[in-house]
Amino acid sequence: MMFDWKKFADQQQQSKPPSKQELELRLIEMLRTIYDPEFPVNIYDLGLVYKLETEASGRINVTMTLTTPNCPVAQSFPETVRETLLCVPGVNAVEVMLVWDPPWSRDNMSEAAKLQLGML
Repeated sequence: MMFDWKKFADQQQQSKPPSKQELELRLIEMLRTIYDPEFPVNIYDLGLVYKLETEASGRINVTMTLTTPNCPVAQSFPETVRETLLCVPGVNAVEVMLVWDPPWSRDNMSEAAKLQLGML
């Protein structure tokens, strides 16, 4: 008999909801699976996520930017982030707000990202 991943996921969602801290860690883990098309670094460590807010209802609000307003994925990237975060158990809705102020700079990057890009 094969393992039923859908049933497992459904059971996980029906179990006790994660604490706010657990949920935030899971969200960050998922954000780290999304890579910027211009840099070989995930969007969280690249510093593109300015704010990550969780509500008790399971609603998530993300305020983020892109490396440049002329980014070729500017139209589709917020939807990619939304769909990815909706996969996290306990998340019922995701709103992604794309902002350009303050503009992204390399100073936003984590040390891990700078190390990965050979900047340290």
